[in-house]
Amino acid sequence: MSYVDEVYAKVVAKNPGECEFHQAVKEVLDSLKLVIEANEEKYRKEAILERLVEPERIITFRVPWVDDKGQAQVNRGYRVQFNSAIGPYKGGLRLHPSVNQSILKFLGFEQVFKNSLTGLPIGGGKGGSDFDPKGKSDREVMAFCQSFMTELYKYIGADQDVPAGDIGVGAREIGYLYGQYKKITGQYEGVLTGKGLAYGGSLARTQATGYGLVYMVVEMLKHEGQELADKTVIISGSGNVAIYATEKAQQYGAKVVALSDSNGYIYDKDGIKLDIVKEIKEVRRGRIKEYVDQVPTAVYTEGKGIWTIPCDVALPCATQNELNLDDAKTLKANGCILVAEGANMPSTREATDYYLENGILFMPGKAANAGGVATSALEMTQNSERLSWSFEEVDEKLHDIMVNIFAKAADAAERYGVPGNYVAGANIAGFEKVVDAMMAQGIV
Repeated sequence: MSYVDEVYAKVVAKNPGECEFHQAVKEVLDSLKLVIEANEEKYRKEAILERLVEPERIITFRVPWVDDKGQAQVNRGYRVQFNSAIGPYKGGLRLHPSVNQSILKFLGFEQVFKNSLTGLPIGGGKGGSDFDPKGKSDREVMAFCQSFMTELYKYIGADQDVPAGDIGVGAREIGYLYGQYKKITGQYEGVLTGKGLAYGGSLARTQATGYGLVYMVVEMLKHEGQELADKTVIISGSGNVAIYATEKAQQYGAKVVALSDSNGYIYDKDGIKLDIVKEIKEVRRGRIKEYVDQVPTAVYTEGKGIWTIPCDVALPCATQNELNLDDAKTLKANGCILVAEGANMPSTREATDYYLENGILFMPGKAANAGGVATSALEMTQNSERLSWSFEEVDEKLHDIMVNIFAKAADAAERYGVPGNYVAGANIAGFEKVVDAMMAQGIV
């Protein structure tokens, strides 16, 4: 049995039932076989892979709070501090009923490589709770966030662990979390990113993940001698990433024809009217089906099926494992030439293998959606310097980072004899930097 297979078998045995974590580890380790086998003796002696797949620390805690009826509620909170070899832990907080340790370990593991690819000094982590902010009042969300931070604050800091937002954690939640951290510690520091502009946030952070995703798509197409202009694009989701990917794709002259949420999806053959979507999602916190009330020529379909719409470019921006093998086959049959992930691991392993085997250009989330965490790191820099950069300055740095990530993934794929395989390229490029740092720092 190879070193890679041995380590994966240990991961499955030591983490029973954590299928999302198993999936993430297997996808990364399989694509690293080329580089591992070239250095197997050294990596075995240092137990590099065993250390790489084991989080440095997992914090689990209860989160008691009181709802508007006066009833006490209890949720479970987590912070997975996965790897700090190249910098303080960095990764979002997710509030969603599906949150469990397996999902957060998969996200934290992916974050290690994603953060490495940015070229910035940030390690990998992830956290959150099974609390659902949907349907809760502002007071209930505040009560939860204050209770959550009352425990979490002990384990984070500007040079230790810097959480950000993720699913269910937007400007409102970050504000409540930051306020409680400041009250408890008396410290006004860059301990969270995604903050409001009035108290240390960065311009362009809201747009960063979606914009960065499209910058990556533009680079992928440019490498093939193509442009994004006049391409038909499908984007799943209708949250922050999807909205700003739509905005940037439209600026490049593409036609985005579909968006979705957890209930269903809309199709607008004339192109999505983004101002209407922003009003529904960012102002009213409504459902995507409300779009057809204002655009009668659009069609709303309940449930899944967004990937059956013909397109040139598909950008899954909703959640993990939303796009399976049958979806991938349908995309190919309908003429799709490129898939780039705005969400974290939204394509199943079978789907990603299908892309690679059938000539669909594919960029995994750890590279394609790294613009969000990259801009969070730029926010950390601004906080440390007590400065605020203009939107244009941040956007330019974001664009350069995404161009460099593409170059790193493409170069690593070329060096190891799998040109065009950006899954292998991104994993290898991210791995090389982290492992160099781990080797230099000894067995810690």
